Amino acid sequence: MTSPPLAPPIPPTVPTGRLAPSPTGAMHLGNARTALLAWLSAKSRGGAIVLRIEDLDTPRVVPGTAAGIIEDFRRLGLTWDQGPTGDTPHPDHWQSQRHALYRQARDTLLDSKRCFPCACSRADLARAASAPHLAEEGPAYPGTCRTVPPDQVSAHARARDKQTAFRYRGGESVSFEDTICGPQTSRVDDFVLWRADGLASYQLAVVVDDGLMGVTEVVRGDDLLASTPRQLALHHALGFTPPRYAHVPMVLAPDGVRLAKRNRPAPIATLFARGIEPEALVGALAASAGLCAPGQRLRPKDLLGRFSWDRVARHPVVIDPETLEAHPARLPAGGAP
Repeated sequence: MTSPPLAPPIPPTVPTGRLAPSPTGAMHLGNARTALLAWLSAKSRGGAIVLRIEDLDTPRVVPGTAAGIIEDFRRLGLTWDQGPTGDTPHPDHWQSQRHALYRQARDTLLDSKRCFPCACSRADLARAASAPHLAEEGPAYPGTCRTVPPDQVSAHARARDKQTAFRYRGGESVSFEDTICGPQTSRVDDFVLWRADGLASYQLAVVVDDGLMGVTEVVRGDDLLASTPRQLALHHALGFTPPRYAHVPMVLAPDGVRLAKRNRPAPIATLFARGIEPEALVGALAASAGLCAPGQRLRPKDLLGRFSWDRVARHPVVIDPETLEAHPARLPAGGAP
């Protein structure tokens, strides 16, 4: 065995959710709305919140952004029970400092033959896949290295002056009940869990962190729904108890485009700087989720008695920052066109 297996934590005694921002850009209204729902889901049942900084993809991290996001959470009143006390990276709650744990998990999967090395480049996969099978992550994996002895894969990579990636050995069907999206079933593919540049994949890192931090529920945008079967497979393979998932509909701009960092929506900090008060913003976000009437000024703790997943909107919502600025306490709930 190359590494000892990861030890699952003592099961938490209360519901435990998490806030897991990525400091690749400033927090926007969509991020804040999802964070509010995650906080309310756990706290309304006497639970706890873990804050961790998902700065795993270091080349994409924007310096200073983590500190800004932490400050945004504080101003919004989204407190946490475990997590950073400052903006200095620490092994407990910053992914960039947890590389050894991810490697340990990879080695555990390798020892149990749940993963395998892969020397295929993106160009190799593109040549092997037909156009209809191109996915967001790139071409569908054709299984090239799945049955090749690991030493041969390594030799092939060295001959090309490359490092090997590692892929989960998939094939199983995974079913789960999502709090928002209902029953889901999907077949798990041979996805990358360790990149050729030596970094853990998002899929592996979040599973290790959720497992070791005792997270019992994950609330996030429904753009990540397709990742859940992969993560559930990893939870089981590593001996963790999987969390329950709630994938909330996305927040859209007035033009129907999803609020995403790549589209540069107005940062929460910018709205604060323009005079929008935290209570007005929380009230507006809660109204957009169906938890209160428009026009209320609230703190997250004011919503604890009102929160229920049965009340949360099941459709995408439109939020116009310009409307929020013009009428700080009057952002209406709105469905997508």
